[in-house]
Amino acid sequence: MTILLVEDSKLLRVANTRALVKAGYQVIVANDGEAALRVAQEQAPDLILLDMMLPKITGLDVLRRLKSDERTKEIPVIVLSGLSQTNGERLIKEGAAAFFEKSEKTLANDAADLVEAVRGVLAKPVK
Repeated sequence: MTILLVEDSKLLRVANTRALVKAGYQVIVANDGEAALRVAQEQAPDLILLDMMLPKITGLDVLRRLKSDERTKEIPVIVLSGLSQTNGERLIKEGAAAFFEKSEKTLANDAADLVEAVRGVLAKPVK
C-alpha cells in the first residue's frame, strides 16, 4: 500500500514517514499543495495524509481539488491538522475520510495513533 504524505514540516514528515514505513507502508512525500496534487495524479496512492497548513495551495483547496478530479476523487484522504477537532466535521463534509489532530503526543508515541488511523481508513470498503 502506498501513502502520499503531504506535510510542510520536515520534522513531522520524517517522523511520520519512519512510522509508516515501519508499519509496512510505502511512503511518497510532498511538501506543498502543488506537489501534492501533481503526485496524487501521477502516482495514484492508496491513501493521502494531508496537512491543512501548506504553502502554495492550502490543504482545504487541495482536498477540494482531489475530490473534484476523476483521477483522484476515490483516494481516501486523512486530514492532518493542528487545529481543533471542531474543523473535523466540516472537513469530512468536504470529502475527507477522517480527521487526525496533530500534536506533540503524535510524535511522542512514534505516531502509533496515526498508523492506527491509516489502518482503519484503509480497512473500510470503497464506496
